[in-house]
Amino acid sequence: MSPALTVRGATRRFGARLAVDGVNLDLHAGRITALLGPSGCGKSTLLRMIAGLEPMDEGTIHAEGQLLSDPTRTARPEVRGVGLVFQDYALFPHLNIADNVAFGLKRLPRAERRRTALEWLDTVHLADRADAWPHMLSGGEQQRVALVRALARRPHTILLDEPFSGLDRHLKSEVRQTVMTALRAAGAAVLMVTHDAEEALLMSDDLALMDKGRILQTGAPEAAYLRPVSLAAARLLGEVELLAADVRAGVATTAFGALPAPGAPDGPAWGMLRPGDALVSIDGEAATVVSVAFGGPFIEVTACAAGQTLRLRTTGSAPSVGEAIRVTLKADHVRFFPRP
Repeated sequence: MSPALTVRGATRRFGARLAVDGVNLDLHAGRITALLGPSGCGKSTLLRMIAGLEPMDEGTIHAEGQLLSDPTRTARPEVRGVGLVFQDYALFPHLNIADNVAFGLKRLPRAERRRTALEWLDTVHLADRADAWPHMLSGGEQQRVALVRALARRPHTILLDEPFSGLDRHLKSEVRQTVMTALRAAGAAVLMVTHDAEEALLMSDDLALMDKGRILQTGAPEAAYLRPVSLAAARLLGEVELLAADVRAGVATTAFGALPAPGAPDGPAWGMLRPGDALVSIDGEAATVVSVAFGGPFIEVTACAAGQTLRLRTTGSAPSVGEAIRVTLKADHVRFFPRP
């Protein structure tokens, strides 16, 4: 199936700073793409370029066979068929909730605008708040109103800019589920900008990792997590542990044992793994416990072998500092990258 929206070679400069550097991205109808990266990496600038709020210095953006942007033209936001949900929701304070949702439906008769707004509010369980004012709603409720306001115009693409950053942690799970249900029912292509790795992994069908203006990796969330293409890509998706290794003929020698390294070039390397990929076992490599910390559902242990320290997690009894233990690594989860 052809993408609903394509970005090719998107570039944006601010003086000498290259904010977006030759980005290629495809968005597909009915799928949620998460654009994950640290603050300042260019992801919000890219979002604004797609929305028509920022010009392009190089590249093109097409949607449904139409050119939306290139260096010589930028189609107006209101004619692009793209809906944008701002980070601060940007509800109109002088309009009630129903009128906020109906704002983009001025081509319809007033009664039909009202009926359509109520139908959309019902999809996010807020029809009973239709006559309330924005300041009377919680942050999660305002977020849902902003979403259906964008969806009401039935755009081919929806852009979400850090949609849950203003919510308390205990509200995020509930609101996320409601938002995902509404987005999937709408069938639009969705691009969600976030710096929260957990959010990106839980919500997305497709994942794009961005750093310093460039896309580092795209693909399924599980593939990006388990098979990152670089250390920079791996770090965007959570904590990593690095083990010094020496690779010879597809085998990596480390302080915690020999590991298969198929495809890795010979020579010094870093073995990259997550803290949960190292386990306390009865038949692993010998190590000494350096520190122990309680992590709720797990115990985090720092162990040392041959001068190399490694964090690992166990759900069993906590070992003592100085205790001798044995450590096994999940060999199929360890990725090797050349070490300068």
